[in-house]
Amino acid sequence: MEDFYMNENIESKESREGRDDNEIMSTYIRCGKRTYFFDLKTSRRDEVYLTLTESKRRFNDNNGLFYEKHKVFILEQDLKKIHLELGKMIEFIETNPDLKNTIQTVHSENEEETKED
Repeated sequence: MEDFYMNENIESKESREGRDDNEIMSTYIRCGKRTYFFDLKTSRRDEVYLTLTESKRRFNDNNGLFYEKHKVFILEQDLKKIHLELGKMIEFIETNPDLKNTIQTVHSENEEETKED
């Protein structure tokens, strides 16, 4: 299992002078070569959303360092649904020690259901 570091110092809007006005709070987790950023923000219409950013260190052909980033924006009204489904996935992983065989079985069952439709 990869080593990871979780930022224990979650920053609130009040403690972050000079940053975006729309940021409410921010934290991150380091997992090997990846860092995951969790940024809670407000839109121009004062709607709350979460930005989840995966950042990976990469090197180009000239050995220059750059960061490859992928972002997911989750609206406030969807957070509980995402939390519920993520919890189901984590529980599934934790309760299936032989996960590779389980994944192949689930994949095969899904293919059979698609053929029947």
